[in-house]
Amino acid sequence: MPQSFVPQLLSADEPHAVAVETPKGTAPFLLLCDHAGQAIPQRLGDLGLPPGEIDRHIGWDIGALEVSRHLSRHLDATLIHQRYSRLVIDCNRAPGIASSIPHLSELTPIPGNIGIDAEHALAREREIFLPYHHRIDDTLGERQLREKPTAIIAMHSFTPVFKGHSRPWQVGLLFNRQPAFAHLLAELLREEGDLLVGVNEPYAMADATDYTLPVHAERRGLPYVGIEIRQDLIADERGQRAWAKRFARLLPQAWHRWQI
Repeated sequence: MPQSFVPQLLSADEPHAVAVETPKGTAPFLLLCDHAGQAIPQRLGDLGLPPGEIDRHIGWDIGALEVSRHLSRHLDATLIHQRYSRLVIDCNRAPGIASSIPHLSELTPIPGNIGIDAEHALAREREIFLPYHHRIDDTLGERQLREKPTAIIAMHSFTPVFKGHSRPWQVGLLFNRQPAFAHLLAELLREEGDLLVGVNEPYAMADATDYTLPVHAERRGLPYVGIEIRQDLIADERGQRAWAKRFARLLPQAWHRWQI
């Protein structure tokens, strides 16, 4: 039986989907940023979006990459992030489900995602989704061979208002089956005295809605947390640096408490 033809998505002059910063980091933390980028492959044009739409939260997690980069430098921690927009393919969703290549994001239609055939969907998975997750898997495998303890920290951001509803939390911590590390970090954040901390808020983590942490952390039995920071607090460099410094101070404390 002849194999299906999978078209090429990325041109030779376009960047690879996955980037690694501080690859030889000594910290026990692996930082991941699923929604770091907002690039759209040239072959997909603008996905039929009006000008400026890709700059909104539907296109990427505003501020998350810069916080992650500062945090990586403060901690000497490896950071793996993804360069293409979540609207091309969401690297925190299982391929094949409706939200993987969304037709609608929040209230915005994504015309370039409507009616694509299986081969073009597979090209997005092959050239963007899989390289990102293979790099995470390879990095964790290398750390395991070196017997290097690892906690996975998935960095995200969320909108202050969602579909007309204000979100009061400055930061949220997400988890599913293994809550211990997230609860330790939540305690430390509450001890700061100036934060309303969401626990599985503004989102709850589940296999149906998340991919990265269930696959890479829970299946390996590694401590982990998903960190969500409200976007108005990290929209500029001052806020990004401040939140990175806060987590650079608190994550090692959470790690120490987790080891006791």
